[in-house]
Amino acid sequence: MGEDERFLAILRQSADVDTDVVAAFERLIRQAPDHELNRINALAFAARNGLDEDRVIAAFLHAARLGVFEMSWNVLCPGCGGVLESGMSLKSINQSEYSCALCAAGYEPTLDEMVEVTFTVSPRVRKIAAHDPDTLPMDEYMRQIFWGSGVDLPEGFDRLIDEIVLDAVELPPGERAILSLQLPAEFVIVMDPVTHAAHFIDVKGEPTRERQSLSFVLNESHPQNETLVMQPGPLRISLENRTNRRVLPAVWVAGHELHHLLEQRRPFLTAKRLLTNQTFRDLYRTDTLDIDQRLKITSLTFLFTDLKGSTELYERVGDLVAYDLVREHFRVLNEIVATDGGAVVKTIGDAVMATFSTPDHAISAALRMRDAMRSLNEQRGSEDLLLKIGIHEGPCLAVTLNDRQDYFGQTVNIASRVQGLAVSRAIFATDSVVENREASQIIELKGLRPTLQKTALRGINDEFLVYEIP
Repeated sequence: MGEDERFLAILRQSADVDTDVVAAFERLIRQAPDHELNRINALAFAARNGLDEDRVIAAFLHAARLGVFEMSWNVLCPGCGGVLESGMSLKSINQSEYSCALCAAGYEPTLDEMVEVTFTVSPRVRKIAAHDPDTLPMDEYMRQIFWGSGVDLPEGFDRLIDEIVLDAVELPPGERAILSLQLPAEFVIVMDPVTHAAHFIDVKGEPTRERQSLSFVLNESHPQNETLVMQPGPLRISLENRTNRRVLPAVWVAGHELHHLLEQRRPFLTAKRLLTNQTFRDLYRTDTLDIDQRLKITSLTFLFTDLKGSTELYERVGDLVAYDLVREHFRVLNEIVATDGGAVVKTIGDAVMATFSTPDHAISAALRMRDAMRSLNEQRGSEDLLLKIGIHEGPCLAVTLNDRQDYFGQTVNIASRVQGLAVSRAIFATDSVVENREASQIIELKGLRPTLQKTALRGINDEFLVYEIP
C-alpha cells in the first residue's frame, strides 16, 4: 500500500470526514495535473466537485494534520492578487506592512481578505513540480507561485502570457543578461515575480530610432522605483541577478489584457474564516499565533450566551442533575455553532463565546439555540434552561491569551455587554447585525419583528442601537 492509499484509508475511518470528499481527494491526487495540486483553493475545489464547503474545509484540515496536504498561509496584495509572503502558519505574518512592487502600494495585513489559506499535496503523497518552484517556467511560476488562489486564471493562461509579455529571461544566481526589444506606445512594467521587484516605464511621445537603455539589478531588497518616461522604439535592458536563487525578469505590457486578467477573481478560504472554523480550533488549538502577535480582522461577529438563573438551578435540582443539564446544553450549543460555520472560542462558567465570519450565520445559530433549549425544556417538562444571547459585529484583533487563540478589542466587550441586556428567550443584537442584508432575510423568513431600542452599555461611552428579537 502506497503512502497516498494509507493516508486516504485513515481519513475514511475518521467520523469527522465526509467520505465523498475523501473520494474527491483520491481523484485529485491520482488524476489531476501538477498545478491543480499546488495551493489548492478549498472553496473552488468544493464547487467543482459539488461538495459542501464546510465539509471540504474540515476534510482538508484533517488531511493536513495527517500529512496528506501541507497548509500554507499567504499574504495577498489586494490590488493584483499576488502572494507577498507565504508561511506554514499565521506565525509567519510578522510585518506591520507589506509592499507590492507591481502595484506600487503598501498594505497593513488583515485576516479578512489579505490572508488566504491553501493546501498543497505533500511530496510523501505525490511529488509535483511546485515542490521545487525554481524549476518552473515563467508562466507556471506566475500561475502557481506568484498569484494567490483568488485570481481566476483562464484556461489559455500560457497563450495569454505570450501576448502580454514582450520578452523574458531566466537568470541564474550571479548571472547577467541583456534584453533587446521594441517599446510599444503603452505603459510597460519590467517585473520579476521571484523578488517582486519592478520598474515602470511610461512609453509616450514620438517614436525614436535611437536605442534607449535601462539597468535593472535584482537583489533581496527591492525599493520602489519612480516611473521612467521613454519613447516608443528600441530598448536595451541590462539585467543582473545579485540574489542566491534563479529570477525570472520579464517585460509586461500593462494594457487591457493584463488588467482584465487581474480583475478575474473567485472566492477563497480566508484566514478569518478558518479561525472561525470549529474543526480548525479543535485540531490546531495551541499552534496558531505567537504570544506577541496582534493580527487585525476588520469584521467578525461575536455571539455570547449565558444561562439565566444557573445558581438557582443547582439549588433546585441538585448538583448532579444540574451538571448533566449544563453539560448537555454545552453539547447542543457546540454542535449548532459548528453546523452554522462558527467556532466556540471558550466557555466561561455557564457562558459561551463563539465567533462567526458573518452576522447571518450568528443569527441562524442564535435562533436554533433558542429552539433547542425550548425542546430540551419540553422534554423535561420544566423551564430549567433559559438561555440569554447577545450578538455584535465589528473589528477586532486575533491574539493569543492563556495559551490559546482568542480575540481582543471593543467589539468583544460590546458583544458581552449586549448579552447582558438579554432576558430569557430574548436575543439581543446590535444594528450592524440585524441590518445585515442576509441576517435580516433570515429574521423575516422566521416571521420575527425585532424591536429597536437605544441603550447605554456598561463601560461603553457611546449610545448603542440594539434590537430585541422576540
